[in-house]
Order: sequence, then C-alpha cells, then structure tokens
Amino acid sequence: MNSRLDLSLMARALQLAGRGRYTTMPNPMVGCVIARGDQVIGEGWHECAGEPHAEIHALSQAGGAAKGATAYVTLEPCSHYGRTPPCAGSLISAGIARVVYAVVDPNPKVAGVGLETLRRAGITVDGPVLEDEALQLNRGFIKRHQHGRPWVTVKLAMSMDARTAMANGESRWITGAAARSDVQRLRAQSCAIITGSGTVLHDNPLLTVRAAELGLENAARIATRQPLRVVVCGKKPLSSTTTLLNDGGRTLLVTAGEKNIANVSSVNLDRGDGRVDLAALLRQLSVLECNGVLVEAGAALAGAFVSQGLADELIIYMAPTLLGSLARPMMVLPFENMDQKLPLKIRDIRMVGDDLRITATPPSFE
Repeated sequence: MNSRLDLSLMARALQLAGRGRYTTMPNPMVGCVIARGDQVIGEGWHECAGEPHAEIHALSQAGGAAKGATAYVTLEPCSHYGRTPPCAGSLISAGIARVVYAVVDPNPKVAGVGLETLRRAGITVDGPVLEDEALQLNRGFIKRHQHGRPWVTVKLAMSMDARTAMANGESRWITGAAARSDVQRLRAQSCAIITGSGTVLHDNPLLTVRAAELGLENAARIATRQPLRVVVCGKKPLSSTTTLLNDGGRTLLVTAGEKNIANVSSVNLDRGDGRVDLAALLRQLSVLECNGVLVEAGAALAGAFVSQGLADELIIYMAPTLLGSLARPMMVLPFENMDQKLPLKIRDIRMVGDDLRITATPPSFE
C-alpha cells in the first residue's frame, strides 16, 4: 500500500510531466521529484526530445543533497544510451537511496531493465504508484510500443442535429473561436494530422499549428514543431498546386497505386481493392515514431477509422445551431440494423466557449 506522501509527491511529478505535453514528442512526458521526507529538494521534467531527461533536471537542482534522498519518477528511468546518457546511472551516481516509479517503460526491449539496474546498485525500488494516471498521460507512446500503432483521435465539429457541412460542402464556421483554438492545441500535441483528398480539394487547408490561436504562454516555441500532414488520396488525383504541397511543411501522400508528385513524399498502401489500408498506414506512422495522430477529415474517412476499429477516441465539438436535414452527416456509417450500432462511452463533457466538447471512446477492437 502506498503512503500518502508517496501519492502526493508522485502526483506532483505527474503534474510536472504534463508541462512537456507539446514539446517532448516522440519521447514520452516524464516528471521527477527528489525529496528528503516531505521536503522537495529537486524537480524537473523532460522538456524536449534530445535534451536532458526529467531526472537530470531534478538532480541538477538537488545537487549534493540528492545523496540518500528519494526520487519520484513517472516513467521507469532509462538504462540505455540514446540521444542522452541513461538516467538510471545518473541516479546511482548521485547516491539516491530510493526510487518510486509510476509505470514501467512500455518498450519491450528495455522494460524493467532500468529498475533492475537500480536494484542491483542497492537502491530501494517501489511502485507502481499512480499507474493509471501515468498510463493515461503517455497513452500514445505506450500504445505505439505495445501495439505498433499510435493513439488515434478523430476530431469532428457538428451542429446539434449532427451535421458537419451544408449539402454543397460549405462548413466555415460551425463552431466558435474558442473551439477552434482548442483544436489548435489538439494539433500541437499530435505527431501527425490525417485528412482525406476530398477535404484538401474542397477546403485547401493548411493543417498547421498557428501560434496566435493556441492561447498558450509558450505558443511561439510550440509552433516551431509542426505535425506531419498525412493526406489519404486513394486513387483520387491531387493537384500539384495544392497549398499544403507547396508551403515547405512536411506532408505525406498515401495512395492506392503508384502516384508521385515532385518533391512530396508518398507511400502506396493499396489494400487490394483500390482503397488505402488504414491499419497499414497507422503501422507506418508508428515506424515514423508517431505517438498520437489527429484525424481531421470528412464523413467518409472519419467513418472508416471508426467502423474499422482504428479510432481510440472521438472529440466532438457540438455547436448550438441547426444545419437541417439536407446537410451532410457527421460520419458515413452505412448501418442497416440496430445490432450494428456502435456504443460509445462518454469520458468528458465540457463547454468550450459557446460550444460543447464531448470526448467519447468507441469499442476496442484490439
């Protein structure tokens, strides 16, 4: 059973870890607190891939006082050389007496090795503590390592009668400025944004993170890392003059057949019927170290992710307006019988400006 002090200090470490939400990718968010009893002597979090890990920041702050202290870490300390030295070795060198961890590293190649390294050095290791909260924090990183796929969020904006656009495709703007700013933050914490060629042809979107709309203190720094834009083309042609193919940003075209546009990366993922294999696409993005992807697409592609069991969550912005029965539906799900319905579990409902934001999870198909 975990003590109240352990729970309190691990909660602080998780809070610190969350500060790297927009900047650590493809690395996980990690926080560390070093304490002697209830006195905190060092804190840190992983701020950016390639830079020092949370433990190093906390040890630097604690200095010589770290000897004999307890370190609270939200993820098992690393034990291998990557872009930075292993943190397990740094904790040992600093004389840390006890390490409390929240969750084991999900990478099967290293899982448990860091903890065993600490134990062999005579350090007391306790955990997991607040494991569920730690798993939720890094759900994309964990899913990528455990299942070979990133976490998939399907974002939708709809009217109260579940319509997303008028019959002619007009859709700007269903939701208000606050909801659109919230979507910018979803983009900023995603490694990739997936859309369809139909959306690109009709709306010519940029699908970028715009610092001015983030509403965050360090917006300028966050916007320097732009997510990969993934366009599912299938067999539809995409004009070489399309804006997102010519603005210098990273874009990947996913086709169902050999089709190239000069200076633009592309991959053929034909599933055999002239359509893109979406599961194969997610595996490809996992190889590219994408922890989480955001699907911002039309009704057909959004419906395909949901109906194929590839969506981990839906985030639906509902505007207090009606678009009418001739408008386009939220998703294409050609169900004919009640037994085909997909039950959703509501995880969160909140107001964002004048709009309602609903977070729901569909059934798991793992």
